[in-house]
Amino acid sequence: MSERTSRPACSGAETAASLSGGGDRRRVILRLALPIIGGMLSQSLLNLIDAAMVGALGEIPLAGVGIGGYAIFLITAVVFGLSSGVQAQTARRHGEQAWDQRAQALNAGLVISLAVAVPLTLLCLWQAPRLMAWINQDPAVNAEAVVYFRWRVVSLVPVAMIFCFRGYWNGIQRTGLYLRIMLAMHLVNGLASVGLIFGLAGLPAMGAAGAGAGTTLSLYVGLAIWAFYSLRHAMASGFLAARPRLETLLTTLRLAIPHSFQQIWFAAGYAMLFWILGHIGTASVAVGHVLVNLSLLLILPGVGLGMAAMSLVGQSLGRQDHRDARRWGWDVVSVALPCLLLLALPLLAFPEAVLGLFLHDAELIALGRQPLQLTALMIVMDAAALVFAQALLGAGANRTVMTTTLTLQWLVFLPLAWWVGVHLAFGLVGIWWVQLGYRCLNSAWFAVIWQRGRWAALSV
Repeated sequence: MSERTSRPACSGAETAASLSGGGDRRRVILRLALPIIGGMLSQSLLNLIDAAMVGALGEIPLAGVGIGGYAIFLITAVVFGLSSGVQAQTARRHGEQAWDQRAQALNAGLVISLAVAVPLTLLCLWQAPRLMAWINQDPAVNAEAVVYFRWRVVSLVPVAMIFCFRGYWNGIQRTGLYLRIMLAMHLVNGLASVGLIFGLAGLPAMGAAGAGAGTTLSLYVGLAIWAFYSLRHAMASGFLAARPRLETLLTTLRLAIPHSFQQIWFAAGYAMLFWILGHIGTASVAVGHVLVNLSLLLILPGVGLGMAAMSLVGQSLGRQDHRDARRWGWDVVSVALPCLLLLALPLLAFPEAVLGLFLHDAELIALGRQPLQLTALMIVMDAAALVFAQALLGAGANRTVMTTTLTLQWLVFLPLAWWVGVHLAFGLVGIWWVQLGYRCLNSAWFAVIWQRGRWAALSV
């Protein structure tokens, strides 16, 4: 039933204080989180498929796509915070039952998307060769990377706007829409990329650039679907009803900037980690890449559950039910822990078999055995940090999340990783032991912040 004719079926009363039973609350959490997790996992799977297709062209095109992909990840981080900024405000209005004001943050986010993404796109198109040269020094690889990057960066506007639409619909607990649109985008991306990479069905054979062109096409198709659906079903919430108020624009920026800044420097922190590993040896870099990619893939369920917590906490705060908001945080952690433990068990029990899927040298597998088991422990220890960080974003504590995350990463983990791994010569294993301690400290710190509850007084 359309929102233009009735109040939304998923009201605050349905998913908050009235749900006293733990089983009911877990069902709500999973109903919200599973579509988000599915969308994230499908994106990761598609990235692997794209890499496999480009890999058929040789190592230089594959390396170029890798470099260009990392560059687009850094640029996309600039607008990443729009998603949480829109979602936090939308969830708060939903909890307040201010039905006609829920899309105000979406309107503001779309305006900011244009204002930021258009000039940034033009700058990146102009400076693409210089940006690639900062990341990599191989001219042949950079030639592929520049073309791929330019195709990808022209989709920065739809990426920013999709973040805003996702934030709005997740904020009113319509997370299933995200998964459905992601699957449609993946279908377009897969078909277009195959055709453009290899020149099938009368399309030009563009090589690695075809992968970038196919992804960009899918993003524009995805934006069209989000916009069409929102025009049909979000008009009653104020979608495009009026120009965004200055207060809403400023609030969206206040929430988005710290989160975007955090993402940029968090990504830079991984670049620094690989720089440290490079001082140990090529083998450590190769194994480190596998371990990091595995951990980033396996924590996605925790991130998805955290995004569900963002909406649930924001809606409870909108009803001024601070006790229920705090309880949602712990409830989501109680769901995330067994989920991440289940994913970590194969890494603990069969490290050689898991590493053998990616590495084919017995010495590399032996080097990665203990670090992979430590990675499994990290995934479980990360549960509280993954959930509480997102829940704090839902409460509007974006600055707290940023300062906590970056302080521990840049002032604790990275210096200790250098000292233990390089200076004390404990190598890859030593760095991964440091990382395990860092992840434990990270979760403990976020749990203390959550329990103290100062975030409940923030206005959004």
